[in-house]
Amino acid sequence: MVNVARFNTLDTALDDLVRGFFVRPMNYEPATTPVQLRVDVTENETGYVVRAEIPGVKKDDINVGIEGNQVEISAEVKNEKEVKEGERVLRSERYFGKVYRAFVLGNDIDESATEARYADGILELKLAKKAPNAAKRISIQ
Repeated sequence: MVNVARFNTLDTALDDLVRGFFVRPMNYEPATTPVQLRVDVTENETGYVVRAEIPGVKKDDINVGIEGNQVEISAEVKNEKEVKEGERVLRSERYFGKVYRAFVLGNDIDESATEARYADGILELKLAKKAPNAAKRISIQ
């Protein structure tokens, strides 16, 4: 005679989940996320002022692009490690890599009248609004 045993896959899956939960080591450290560019934008009658926080970056590593009413800011954050003889890194939380931000403004920007200044980790852009094109009257012949 053959013995028949009942097998429940739900009990096995639950047992595997609980067993794996207590066996694996837990990691309580937060995941490192890339740095985001924080931006303040103000507007007046003649243009916009954009202030972006980009700490720890050399001004040669910052790129600003303007096309119509779209502004793009990108920078490369470099991690320069200096490990001396007999030292070892126990923890490194500083981010390195590329950061990028793009946004659209209400008016087109006049690229020829744009000013950019970078000091103390703050990029300041003064963007002049492009003069609106006057409506051109077309004569009909």
